[in-house]
Amino acid sequence: MHPSAGATVVGARKFLIAYNVFLNTADVEIAKKIAKVVRFSSGGMRYVKGAGFLVRGLAQVSMNLTDFEQTPIHRVFEVVKREAARYGVVVVSSEIVGLIPKKALESAAEWFLQVENFDSSLILENRLAAVMGGKMAVGGLRAGVEPFVEQLAAPTATPGGGSAAAASGAMAAGLATMVASMSRGKKAYVQHERELSGAIARLSQLREELKAAIDADAESYNAVMKAYRQAKDSTGADGIIDAALKQATGVPLGVAERAKEVVGLVEQLKPITNPNMKSDLTTATALARAAIQGALANVEINLESLKDSAFTAETRKKAAALAN
Repeated sequence: MHPSAGATVVGARKFLIAYNVFLNTADVEIAKKIAKVVRFSSGGMRYVKGAGFLVRGLAQVSMNLTDFEQTPIHRVFEVVKREAARYGVVVVSSEIVGLIPKKALESAAEWFLQVENFDSSLILENRLAAVMGGKMAVGGLRAGVEPFVEQLAAPTATPGGGSAAAASGAMAAGLATMVASMSRGKKAYVQHERELSGAIARLSQLREELKAAIDADAESYNAVMKAYRQAKDSTGADGIIDAALKQATGVPLGVAERAKEVVGLVEQLKPITNPNMKSDLTTATALARAAIQGALANVEINLESLKDSAFTAETRKKAAALAN
């Protein structure tokens, strides 16, 4: 306690939901009996306070829910409804006084609708808000990555290893950007401001290019399949197929080149960034190397089908340099 200024005491609690349920009776004693059953102080539900009143000519079970995550609103409603039935009355309606967290309503919707594998990111407005705000998908980090992972797992040729390699490279660039950004501007690293800013700018560009390659790889594969179909009815079959294969080879080769550059930038960042984040840089390096290995495997499988030996030799030379 300060001798002259005194003290400020700040209290904090979880969000309180003021929730009332109306019954089709004016008998307030029924509401009071139900409130006694549901409130924790009388041996009822944890995090529930309750009382019975006569409001607008109807018996009302008035409650405060002090932790809706532990005792959700839909569970409270069901208990009130069940207890009301014991007295031969039914719930007419319920009301929320003030505000309620969106999560509480989402949980109620999931419970009453019995939606399988429900996730808040399935709600259109949540997804739009996340996209428009440039934030991660609502529902946690999993919600952001899950659609792509499930597409990889689907029994279709695309997206495949090439797209996964590009995604791995993009994640590597993202992690490295995070580390550099969290060191830039800090007093301990002010002497490295220029290097950090340069690395962030280049990593951001590489990240965007690698993200674009996720779709580009799948599209190039589809173009190869289309070329094989067209070649069946064409006299210049080899030329059509080779052109598509060269395009399909160029995409993963570009991924490997960019991922290799990410590896180099990560090495530059190690001595000029917070050492407590070295595990993030280690992960970035591992992801970038995985991107290189996966991308070069896709390069090689395309080269095996090419007829242009000069192009094949030159590309293998580039790939060998990237692999080292």
